[in-house]
Amino acid sequence: MLNVGQIAEGFVLDHIKAGRAMTIYHDLKLDKLDCTVAIIKNARSNKLGKKDIIKVECPVDMLDLDILGFIDHNITVNIIEDCKIIGKKKLCLPGQIVNVIKCKNPRCITSIEQELEQVFILADPEKEVYRCKYCEEKYRGNRNK
Repeated sequence: MLNVGQIAEGFVLDHIKAGRAMTIYHDLKLDKLDCTVAIIKNARSNKLGKKDIIKVECPVDMLDLDILGFIDHNITVNIIEDCKIIGKKKLCLPGQIVNVIKCKNPRCITSIEQELEQVFILADPEKEVYRCKYCEEKYRGNRNK
């Protein structure tokens, strides 16, 4: 039996699509933080069949919920204090994402002006379509698919 210890303060990312934990680990830049991280891959799940889980022992304000919502808004964020779950956050698609994806349009100003931020606005929540703020180039779907 696998035994992963409790965390005193931090968060647990649950219901991650199986096989996606390492991508999320890097996208959230957890490798840059000086904190304890446990990654559980392919755990049994009644809801998903298989899932990944990430446990992080650090203040929850270090987590970028916008990036996480963009990656997969079906992930559940469990907030831990004093070794107990004190709250759950359900994610949603963010209205705007900055420096998460890059515009593919070679004529976009962000391709020329390297110091400009890559800003995408949610244009169609139903189809999960984002548009570049500068050139209106479309980006379809979230990164979970």
